Amino acid sequence: MKFVKFLVLSLILLLGFAIMADAQTQKPNIVIVITDDQGYGDLSVHGNPVLKTPHIDQLAHESVRLDDYHVAPTCSPTRCALLTGHWTNRTGVWHTIMGRSMLRENEVTIGRIFKDNGYATGMFGKWHLGDNYPFRPEDRGFTEVLRHGGGGVGQTPDLWDNAYFGGSYFHNKTPVEVEGYCTDVYFDFAKDFMEAQLEAGKPFLSYISTNAPHSPYHSPEKYVEPYKDLNTGVAHFFGMIANIDENVGALRDWLEEKGQTENTIFIFTTDNGTAAGGGIHNSGMRGQKGSEYDGGHRVPFFLHWPGGGYDEEVMIETITAHVDIVPTLIDLAGVEPPGDVAFDGVSIRPLLESKDQVSDWPDRILVTDSQRVKDPIKWRKSAVMTDQWRLVNDATPKGVRHELYEIDKDPGQKNNVIADHPEVAARLKEFYHQWWAELEPTFGDPARIKIGHPAENPSRLTGHDWITTGLAPWNQGHIRDADNKPENIGFWYLDVVEAGEYEIELRRWPNEGNVAKVPLTAGVAPGEPVPGTQAFRTRKGVAIPLKTAKLSIGGKELTAEIGKEDTHVTFKVSLEKGPAELDATFVTGEGEIWGAYYAYVKKL
Repeated sequence: MKFVKFLVLSLILLLGFAIMADAQTQKPNIVIVITDDQGYGDLSVHGNPVLKTPHIDQLAHESVRLDDYHVAPTCSPTRCALLTGHWTNRTGVWHTIMGRSMLRENEVTIGRIFKDNGYATGMFGKWHLGDNYPFRPEDRGFTEVLRHGGGGVGQTPDLWDNAYFGGSYFHNKTPVEVEGYCTDVYFDFAKDFMEAQLEAGKPFLSYISTNAPHSPYHSPEKYVEPYKDLNTGVAHFFGMIANIDENVGALRDWLEEKGQTENTIFIFTTDNGTAAGGGIHNSGMRGQKGSEYDGGHRVPFFLHWPGGGYDEEVMIETITAHVDIVPTLIDLAGVEPPGDVAFDGVSIRPLLESKDQVSDWPDRILVTDSQRVKDPIKWRKSAVMTDQWRLVNDATPKGVRHELYEIDKDPGQKNNVIADHPEVAARLKEFYHQWWAELEPTFGDPARIKIGHPAENPSRLTGHDWITTGLAPWNQGHIRDADNKPENIGFWYLDVVEAGEYEIELRRWPNEGNVAKVPLTAGVAPGEPVPGTQAFRTRKGVAIPLKTAKLSIGGKELTAEIGKEDTHVTFKVSLEKGPAELDATFVTGEGEIWGAYYAYVKKL
């Protein structure tokens, strides 16, 4: 009997040691929540006197906080850097539209890195780095995807007439109908994905990227109630954030119920400065979304991981940036980095673990800019930054404006001291010159949508990705309005994967929903409104007296007449393998020209 007791005790001890060893080698789960157009000041933990965000505030009080953390001043550029560890301009993503929001094929994302290291990888919500092969999240390492199209619900690449409540999203390439408010849907799908991985015993990376609180501002009414005395836009902007806050709290409760809090790295951050909340509170910063001043690109970043010792409030005031996140998560999770990638960022693990500032941390220089043009312009709306200094610049027709601010003494960037510190300005300018010289040779290498590939055939092209010098029609309101300014009409950069016969179907209205059978020349009625500001779908779709369709690709020029009842015009063309440009237009009898907002390209 003593021997049996001894044997049982020994087995219990061995099992305990095994469990401890497994816990030490277990890979942490990772949850990244990134919101859209929510600035540093759009949180009550950062002093907002009106908006209440109790759940995110609690997360902040239990996290390591990067308090001088910088991103790009707009959406896609931040996301590409966050997901690759590379400067935005290196990746080909320096705009949010016009073919300049597509992440170059050679870039390796965090989804690919963690998938290659045995993780299940999920992406939910806003991608905004390309809607066609090879740029979609499912092409870039994410194993489970639920997303809208383009940069927001109701934008041109999105499924027709989506407007934040219900509608359809792309689930692993296939449109599926959903019920409920968009942010709730993303979090629910993310929880289903994580639940499946827990059952499978597999670590997960869950990237939850909300389009809220990006305009148009639509929130469930109950979240708007506390802010109803504000104007409609701000009230719904705050309501959208309140809804995000509730979802963050519910997700953290869910992780706790599942016993995953200890082993989950939970990150909350945003993609650029505030779009609508600056008039209420901007934490004393100058500038908002799109600005080269700190208010355009200094945003919150909270990291909570009890298993790693990051569960107490620690404020890191050393300057950090979006390019640091991938190398840092690789370091924290203990996964293998891609062997052929040199990151522009660094692992900031020493800062996270310091509980203070690291005395031997280098005096880093970081750069961010807001290009939002067809081709990058040197010095355009840029900031060259250190812990102490901000060299703020802009290229104008009259030359380049340079300003220098000592940020600790002047966080509102009101006192330009460039005349007093020429040596500081010279040092930061020289860094920028070298930075630009390294990246500039890549600017002429456009991202090209691949056609004729088995992963996407047909390819659904939209005017959102036209290469233009003006403003591409990036939302469905533009399609309904039928703007035909010449500078806004463009072409698509393509890559023909395989030579052969192709069918190209040109449309004014997409081949989906209630407009699939609407003639090219006809208008459409306004769609149903939703709470908040005007939805894209509520604009009347005007009729256009189109007569002719024209197509140019691969040196071939084709023309066809448009009948009054034609919903589309189809061309068949033989294409050679390699790069190509597709230019497709509609023309009236008076010679007015519209671009074909949608083109479906199929290899036969």
